[in-house]
Amino acid sequence: MEIRLDGRTALITGGSKGLGLAMATRFAQSGAEVAMLARGAQALGEAERAIRAKAQTRVKGFACDVAKADELARTWKDVIAEFGKVDILINNAGTSRTGPFEEITDAIWQEDFDLKLFGAIRLARLALPDMKKRRWGRIINVLNVGAKAPRPGSAPTAVTRAAGLALTKILSGEGAPHNVLVNAMLVGLIRSDQHVQRFKGENRDIEEGYRERGAPLPMGRFGEAEEFANLACFLVSDAGSYVTGTAINVDGGMSPVV
Repeated sequence: MEIRLDGRTALITGGSKGLGLAMATRFAQSGAEVAMLARGAQALGEAERAIRAKAQTRVKGFACDVAKADELARTWKDVIAEFGKVDILINNAGTSRTGPFEEITDAIWQEDFDLKLFGAIRLARLALPDMKKRRWGRIINVLNVGAKAPRPGSAPTAVTRAAGLALTKILSGEGAPHNVLVNAMLVGLIRSDQHVQRFKGENRDIEEGYRERGAPLPMGRFGEAEEFANLACFLVSDAGSYVTGTAINVDGGMSPVV
C-alpha cells in the first residue's frame, strides 16, 4: 500500500532523534511538510539535512522545550507563520524516567508531567480549533507499554503515560464528530539514542546490548524506529480514516496486555 500525505503539515515533538526523526522522515517521504520540535538546535539542523537528503518537501526544525508553556506557545506561532497550519500532531517528546517510588521527589514528578503530559495537552489545545474548523486532523500520542501494564519501579513514566492514555481517549471522543482522529502508539523496546547512551554508560558493546536485551522478547529482537514510523504514517493518512480512540502496542509482543 502506498500511503501519501501530500498537502498535509505535521508537527512532531522530540523530532530530532529516534522515533521522532523516523516519523519526520517517513512523513516527508510521503509528501508531508514537517515541523520538528526539540531542545537542541544542533541536532535539529542535522535532522533537517538528513531528511532533505531523502525527501523534497519542506522541513524545518524549531528549538523548543515543550515542558515550558510560554516557550511552546511562542514556537506554535512560529510554526503557523512558517507553514500556515498543522494537520497532524505527534506528541512524542520525553524519555523513560524510572526509579523506586520513595526516591521520586515532587520536582521529578512535576518535571515528568510537564514534559510528557502537559506538553501534549497544550499542543492539542492549540491544534484542535483549526483541525475542527477544517474537519480534518490527526493526533498521535506516543506512550509506552507501561501505560497499560505498569511494573514496580516504573514511576514516574508509567503514571505519566497512563494519564496520556486517558487523554487520548477523551480527545478521540471529542474530536470524532469533527473528523479529528486521536490515537496512541505504545512503545516497547525500539532502537533509540537513549538505549545507546545506556549501553555506553554500562561500558557495553551497543550491538551486544541490543542482542542481549532483545533475546527474551517474543520476536527475539528490538524494533526499528522505521517500523514504528510506518504505522504512524498509516494512522495519520486517509487510509486510517476509521481508526480513532485506540492504543496500539508497537512492541514485538512484549506487553502482557493487548
